[in-house]
Formats: sequence, C-alpha cells, structure tokens
Amino acid sequence: MNETAERVALACPACSPDGPTVHEVLNPRGTPTVRCTDCSHVHKTGLPEERTVTRKVVVSQDGESVTATVEAPADETLAVGEEFLVETPEALMTARITSLEVADGRSESAPASEVETIWTRGVGNVSVRVTLHPKSGEHDQTRGLKLQVPGDYEFVVGETDTLGEEEFTVEGIYLRADARGYEHEKLDFDGDQAVAKDIKRLYVRDESSTAWSAW
Repeated sequence: MNETAERVALACPACSPDGPTVHEVLNPRGTPTVRCTDCSHVHKTGLPEERTVTRKVVVSQDGESVTATVEAPADETLAVGEEFLVETPEALMTARITSLEVADGRSESAPASEVETIWTRGVGNVSVRVTLHPKSGEHDQTRGLKLQVPGDYEFVVGETDTLGEEEFTVEGIYLRADARGYEHEKLDFDGDQAVAKDIKRLYVRDESSTAWSAW
C-alpha cells in the first residue's frame, strides 16, 4: 500500500455501508477510485469536500496596519510564528502570525474554525533597529538607526556587513518573541546568526571610514 497516498473517511459498501472507514485514494481523476483499508474493497465514489473558512487578517509593518482576509481549511491548526502569503489592497505580502484572537481572548494556536482574527506582521521586507557603537568605544557617541532589508537577510555575530553607507561588525543580536528555532533570546557568540525578520535589535560596532567626532 502506498503510504503517501491521500486517505479519506468514507462509507464502504462491502464492510461498512452505514459508517465511515479509512480509504486510500487510488485515482482522484473523474469519479475517484478508492480502496477500503479495512477490507481492501475497491470502488468508485465522490470525495468529501474540504470545508474552508474566511478569516480576517491584520498585517502590521513599520507602525502601520492593513486589513485583509484569507481562506483556510476549517480544521487546520494555526499557530504563532507561522508564515503565509496574504493579498492586501496594497500588495501580496508575506505575513507571520503574532497572535490569534479567539472567542475568549488571545491564543498561541487554534483551529482556523475557532479563530476570529489573525494578527500578523509583514516579514517580506523589514526594518531592523540597530544600536551602533563607535570604534573608540565612547558610549556617548552611540547612535541608533534602522536598516531596510529583505526578511531573509542574514546577520552573523562577528562578521562585517556593508549596507548603504554603513559598514559595521555585528556584536549582538536580540530576537523577537515570535522567532522560532533559536536556543536563546540573545545571540552574542561569533558565528551566531539570525535572519532579519527574527531580529528585534542589532548591536554593532562601526567600521566605516568616517571618523567619529563630537564637533
């Protein structure tokens, strides 16, 4: 039996005409051909349609929010940290779930049928907040800036980057609460790496040729 074949719950005319049993879909074209996994009876029948629900999505990016809707299988479990494409009035965006609004509040995960609003942030292109220290180490000359980069742009602790007019070496990375797959919230060992959409703040050392001066 093909373990990767689609399986559905259907009545079997041979062994279970009054209740569903698990069937393997042998051929989905035309009137689908299926085989009962209980008695191996092969027969043709219609397949049940997957029920979908339409849900409101709020996408936040750079302090602004847009609202759209998405369709999802009713029994699909949604969870914080998951990403999906959503078509907004402005553009097709990659969004990451930050919170799920259900009847009794907010949840980290829930079936789509129970979700009222999907709260997300855009992660296709992101703004990364940066605290930049001068080479001299004088903290009173530390400055902040924002970098506009693709969400999948990678920063590595100990490596030097040049973006626009800025050249800097990454010294530390603080991660967002919805970042997944990291062992720690703060990354500060050489070789530690994270993509821009997972980063709350970068701490870097200035490597540009422009001299730091209080004048």
